[in-house]
Amino acid sequence: MARRAFLLGGSGQTGRALIPRLQERGWDVVVGSRGERDIPPGVEHAKVDRADTAALKQVLGDGTDVLVDFVAFEKEDAEQLLALKELINSLVVISTASVYTDDQGRTFDEAKTPEEFPRFPIPISERVQPTVEPGEATYSTKKAAIEQVLLGQDALPATLIRAGAIYGPGGSVREWYFVKRALDERRHVVLGDRGQSRFHPVSTENLAELIWLSAEHPGRRVLNGGDPGPPTLLEISRAIAAVLGHGWTEVLLPTLGEPCETPWSCPRPVVLDMTEAAFEVGYRPVTTYERSVRATCEWLVEATKERPWEELMPRMAQYMQDSFDYAAEDELLRGLIKAG
Repeated sequence: MARRAFLLGGSGQTGRALIPRLQERGWDVVVGSRGERDIPPGVEHAKVDRADTAALKQVLGDGTDVLVDFVAFEKEDAEQLLALKELINSLVVISTASVYTDDQGRTFDEAKTPEEFPRFPIPISERVQPTVEPGEATYSTKKAAIEQVLLGQDALPATLIRAGAIYGPGGSVREWYFVKRALDERRHVVLGDRGQSRFHPVSTENLAELIWLSAEHPGRRVLNGGDPGPPTLLEISRAIAAVLGHGWTEVLLPTLGEPCETPWSCPRPVVLDMTEAAFEVGYRPVTTYERSVRATCEWLVEATKERPWEELMPRMAQYMQDSFDYAAEDELLRGLIKAG
């Protein structure tokens, strides 16, 4: 009998990458979602809102071998999963690398200045690096609360995946920062810290591989999720420009700050250790940033032909509301030319 995977919130970018990976290995896949996005052909869809526990219990039917939760954002979501333990054999839940704090207690969410940004070891290990206190204050503290609930029980094997900066076709992606500049034919790109910022990205293809392997090997653990050889900001900008066949002059400034802040800019590197994933479930990356970013860029180009990007990626639009102030960039460039 084929094993059954229930993907809660699985209609998004990572779920779409995971579906064929499971199907090719003999899993029956059910996507549970509110029906706001199209489901790939040939995939069973259960229309459900995760807030409705009774409805979720009903669509789980006779149960599932693994439930992959892409939309656990509150402590109550973790408690809900445990309440359904009679219908679930194991869990894989997406968390975030932003739960990490440094040895001085500095966190991503609280950093307002470069001095306040965490100073992490390179790379960050799941086994030794502390995390933020669980709570309701921020995205990271809520994810930490979810982890605390699921890792503090023995009734249900649960793998928590602390993902880096997720990218891939079909979702809100940071790559738009450079794709839009290429489409707008910007002739210069301004990068702070001489383009050396490093914030670990993870392709949906690599993340899907890690999720599938975690489903194959249930256990109670935390695993980092990141691409091999995480690129610098400069390498990211060059990879995207190469995909789009666009050339620009790189203006590399020594410090961070407006107007050259990007979605990857950080005063100190954030690099995840992937050793535990390899040891626990036999994970090996299936792609690199340079290879996989092509599909993301091509999707962004096509998708924004028909819809305004703010409508296509509303959460990213809120985050990037000041990212395309070309007038400020041009003024900065004029100042640099005058000073030089």
